[in-house]
Amino acid sequence: MRGEKVLPDFCAALWPEEQTPENLINCSECGLNKHGSRMIWGEGNPDAPIMILLDNPGAREDRENKPFICGTRQTLQQAVHQVGLSVDDLFVTYVLKRKPTRSYDKDKTRQICMNHLNQQLKSKQPQLMVCLGNIAVQSFFQNSEAEVKLLRGKIHMINGLQTTVAYHPLAVRRRPNLWPVFLEDWKLAADHYFHSE
Repeated sequence: MRGEKVLPDFCAALWPEEQTPENLINCSECGLNKHGSRMIWGEGNPDAPIMILLDNPGAREDRENKPFICGTRQTLQQAVHQVGLSVDDLFVTYVLKRKPTRSYDKDKTRQICMNHLNQQLKSKQPQLMVCLGNIAVQSFFQNSEAEVKLLRGKIHMINGLQTTVAYHPLAVRRRPNLWPVFLEDWKLAADHYFHSE
């Protein structure tokens, strides 16, 4: 994006992936297994106090199958680094555990895949949930009309979890004027976490 700050090398890193549970690697319930993308259970620290929810995994490998940092992860890493959080504080997961590559029944698929997220929440019990983008917000808040712009800037209690929301990193990359707002929302998350320790 124009005027984008360069991410320091020490935080532009491939965060470790958490292995998908053996019994779910070949999950075919939602049909995304036919899209040819692999299942991504999550990345970062599996025992982290802060769980980040995105809509679906971005690209992991380039055309030569070499791992790389996609724009979503780069922007996310830049923001969390600037507010004093590290990979040890964070676990990133997704509403859909596979990247869709063609059209699909969005509502039905998200509903099915939320079962995986509920399983993760039960086992991980994070202190704070951060939903990035309207799809993550609508799925987690179970409200198809929920919007980041109306919910950001405060802590909500959702499903028994303290939850905050922010714009999707790709939206921030497309609209650089959102960067200060994105940073503000991450500062709220970091301050809330540091003060609750």
